[in-house]
Amino acid sequence: MLADTKTNTAKLNGDEKRETLTITDNRTGKAYEIPIAEETIRAMDLRQIKVNADDFGLMTYDPAFMNTASTRSRITFIDGDKGILRYRGIPIEQLAEHSSYLETAYLILFGELPTPAQFKDWEYKILHRTFLHENIKVLMQAFRYDAHPMGMFISTVAALSTYYPEAHEIHDADTRLKQIIRLIAKVPTIAAYSYRHIRGLPYIYPDNALSYTGNFLRMLDSMTHSKYEPNPVKERALDVLFILHADHEQNCGTNAMRAIGSSHVDPYSAMAGAAAALYGPLHGGANEEVLRMLSHIGNVKNVPDFIERVKKGEGRLMGFGHRVYKNYDPRAKIIKQTADDVFKVTGVNPLLEIALELERIALQDEYFIKRKLYPNVDFYSGLIYQAMGFPVTFFPVLFAIPRTVGWLAQWQELLLDPEQKIARPRQIYTGHSARDYVAMDAR
Repeated sequence: MLADTKTNTAKLNGDEKRETLTITDNRTGKAYEIPIAEETIRAMDLRQIKVNADDFGLMTYDPAFMNTASTRSRITFIDGDKGILRYRGIPIEQLAEHSSYLETAYLILFGELPTPAQFKDWEYKILHRTFLHENIKVLMQAFRYDAHPMGMFISTVAALSTYYPEAHEIHDADTRLKQIIRLIAKVPTIAAYSYRHIRGLPYIYPDNALSYTGNFLRMLDSMTHSKYEPNPVKERALDVLFILHADHEQNCGTNAMRAIGSSHVDPYSAMAGAAAALYGPLHGGANEEVLRMLSHIGNVKNVPDFIERVKKGEGRLMGFGHRVYKNYDPRAKIIKQTADDVFKVTGVNPLLEIALELERIALQDEYFIKRKLYPNVDFYSGLIYQAMGFPVTFFPVLFAIPRTVGWLAQWQELLLDPEQKIARPRQIYTGHSARDYVAMDAR
């Protein structure tokens, strides 16, 4: 087995260190020098480590990709230990305070903030491609009255590939951009149609005179208004929430987008798969689990007892802790501030008092401090969405709308990366060795 692994600190030319790793295979006594670049080694470099010439060579075993980098990316930077999140180098705090979702989307896709002229052109292209083909409306009307909105969203996004057959020309830059614009423009309309569907209301066409989030709110809420005016606090809150959810590095949904996209399928089909990954309760449905937990606690006076039961392993503290963040999720801090503004308009969510007490106690308890369990983005986002009148089943859709730009940026980066090939992880086979077929009458 692999036994001795150490960083080679031998000096060259006096004080220059070799950026390599020396690995000694105790099975053979042979040493291998593996290059280190960007604090990583390439897994394929381990394939040279063999006992015999006909051996396959060593592989790494990393369930759930806990410590494996599958790509090099310029889009999103996260330092989980320090609670840092940046899009293209710009701190999420600055974007949430000063930017809009469409401006942030431009930054994520193109790498730089737009000039005034660039933003005007970008905003116009998005806002004037929000309409869906009328057949899409017929398609969505065919869903059951109680269909889950996320199931409708996934299916409709996938169906768009049949309306834009040129989308398969993924290596043409102009065609790619056209599909990117279409998807960013149309996902709020698809989402709004799914929302109206479950409420038994007629679908509302977009109004391109409104902002991206203002138009979305109109398509959700408009009834008999001759001229719908979105509430500016809700409009801005939704914009901030969309910015916070626009991208988050190589998460489950993004990994799905890249894996499916690596087959060179069209972006609509790839994004449907990414949205399906987001549908799961461990991903986009996590804020729903927070609300269930808070409702189960029921009253502030029950919080201490709930905390003690969690420490005994008799329950889970939802909305605390994160696969990447080992500090306070920076998005959670921003959402907490946004919640205050929303609650001034909607009234305070009755679960907020429980949430605040839960956070207060958990942040002072050595059990949670030691385990680095801090509030994440899901802890407060569900409270805001609920206060704004969204049903819990709609929460994953509200996540998928802004994440569209992140998925598409990652997808395009994948296609332009010459190192990428079709995704095909290895496995460690643990089944039967070779054996013979037994006829039915002999079993």
